[in-house]
Amino acid sequence: MATVSGIHHVTAICDTAGQNIAFYADLLGLRLVKRTVNFDAPDSYHLYYGDETGRPGTLVTFFAWPDALQGRLGTGQAESIAFAVPPGSIEHWADRVGRRGINAEEVERFDERLLRFHGPDALRLELVEAEVDTEPWAGGSVDPEHAIRGLYGVTLAVEGYERTADLLGTMGYDPVGEERDRFRYTVTGDAGSILDVRCRPDLRRGRIGVGSVHHVAFRTADGASQREWRETLAERGLDVTPVLDRKYFESIYFREPGGVLFEIATDGPGFTVDEPEASLGEELQLPEWLEPRRAEIERDLPMIFYR
Repeated sequence: MATVSGIHHVTAICDTAGQNIAFYADLLGLRLVKRTVNFDAPDSYHLYYGDETGRPGTLVTFFAWPDALQGRLGTGQAESIAFAVPPGSIEHWADRVGRRGINAEEVERFDERLLRFHGPDALRLELVEAEVDTEPWAGGSVDPEHAIRGLYGVTLAVEGYERTADLLGTMGYDPVGEERDRFRYTVTGDAGSILDVRCRPDLRRGRIGVGSVHHVAFRTADGASQREWRETLAERGLDVTPVLDRKYFESIYFREPGGVLFEIATDGPGFTVDEPEASLGEELQLPEWLEPRRAEIERDLPMIFYR
């Protein structure tokens, strides 16, 4: 049976690309590993951040939609993204984000220390002290002793968690804890192995927009295992897309029973297929089927201004 080995990436929606780069690269110290476009709507940027090479499990990505409405938090969404930082790093990060005028709150959850705050588009973010066997990007703006090691996990908001939990069991996730309305699941893997499900019948349905998570992608090794997953999900009655070529990986998409958009993405081929590791993220990259439209696409894309 094919397995997933944690989260591959999380994709959210931001307002402007420049503000997004200033926050996630300059403040959080992640590497901008790919500057491309939304393949389904190439008049908007798609930005990828991660470790030195953008390995699965370290990636957070953004569609830049400057004219979109603000998202509304609710059920059927991932309500927050959590990054892993080394134990003893919370004070460093509280000071770092505080100097940018960002209000942050230190809390404990499942006996772990974490710092929660909002990104520039009101996206909910968390830094969790955790032992994760990954290395930060050496060229980042944060002291490597405290730098982000990759994704820790995400929190999903659903009206009722039972059917979501059943699907997670099929995907190889095991229940490991419960606190009030929060149910924790984990899968054997590297970074991004934690998934929290919050049962929130008090909330109305969420609305996708600026400051919200668009989808959560899970890792699978290759195309063969991905095809197995597609068959398994279809047998469960889920509406699964065909395999889509995303150039840096292949993807299938479906909505889990609680309404959150899930993706299963292959680990490869990775981000060095169209530019060398040393210069990842420096130039606009397009898939070969959009390359004939490069002049038109570059003309229509907004200029990136850094704040």
